[in-house]
Amino acid sequence: MAIKLIDEAMEAGARQTKACEIVGIDPRTLRRWKTGQETADKRKMAAAQRTPANKLSEAEREQIIQTCNLPEYKSLPPSQIVPMLADEGIYLASESSFYRILRAADQVNRRGRAEQPKVHPKPKGFNATGPNQLWSWDITYLASALRGSFYYLYLIEDVFSRKIVGWEIHERESAAHASELIRKACLAESIHEEGLVLHSDNGSPMKGATMLATLQKLGVVPSFSRPSVSNDNAYSESLFHTLKYAPSFPNQPFQSLEAARAWVHEFVQWYNQHHRHSAIRYVTPNQRHEGQDHAILEQRKKVYAAARARHPARWSGAIRNWNRIDNVWLNPPKEVRAEEQQRARNA
Repeated sequence: MAIKLIDEAMEAGARQTKACEIVGIDPRTLRRWKTGQETADKRKMAAAQRTPANKLSEAEREQIIQTCNLPEYKSLPPSQIVPMLADEGIYLASESSFYRILRAADQVNRRGRAEQPKVHPKPKGFNATGPNQLWSWDITYLASALRGSFYYLYLIEDVFSRKIVGWEIHERESAAHASELIRKACLAESIHEEGLVLHSDNGSPMKGATMLATLQKLGVVPSFSRPSVSNDNAYSESLFHTLKYAPSFPNQPFQSLEAARAWVHEFVQWYNQHHRHSAIRYVTPNQRHEGQDHAILEQRKKVYAAARARHPARWSGAIRNWNRIDNVWLNPPKEVRAEEQQRARNA
């Protein structure tokens, strides 16, 4: 039947290789069938069915299970049971065999009082289409002149515009300091309606009772990263990298709390008002936060279009992409991430 189907396909104009591929055979198999060669299965099935010489008997398997369940071994893994048996002059099987037999008996569990590792699901993704919809915040260390002592920089960033909407420096971490900063930031940005999402990691200042009570009072929705997964709070991590690798960042520790506050104040002014951010089409965070980037990006399009019109031979394709980025995701779903990666490859 396969030969007949392939012949009909080839008479209709199909290639033999493609027809064989659809049927699921190799062209050499087709040629062997057509020449009338032996088509029986010549594999040695007897060899595949024979019992391995090193297979453990049922009695030996039962002995291993009984040994693992003895009082002195019931809380130990095979990696410890096998050496302990060897010290007594007993060898039953290897550790891998122990695990295989215990797994078949549904006894591969955490022995002792150790708990099963917890699997933390990825936090919910949030999509910001404008300023003051999604904020990210974190705390970073600033070295002080006293060895082993640090100042703590609390920093809040608007994910959509990248604007620093609030910051403070203190000598210790606390939920009270964090809640006060959030309250001031909401007041400065005139946040009156509920729905603002505030994302952070799992530190104690972020999840303290004072902080959570303040968020509830302000109508702010808390969001938290998975434990020890810094990528879940990537925007704050990126901002701290920009801060600590800025050319003006001091080479020496800050001599006082006032000195640290003075430097961060200058950095925030520069970052918000003068820094052209690569992720928002090289406009400043303030320009994007206030909606000025619409006109700026349209003007850039006109400048580039006019330049290409003057010297078309210098342009091999379209002008630079100055389209505004209207959606910014925090922890996007897999399908959104796949679409973003595809757009990046096509750009």
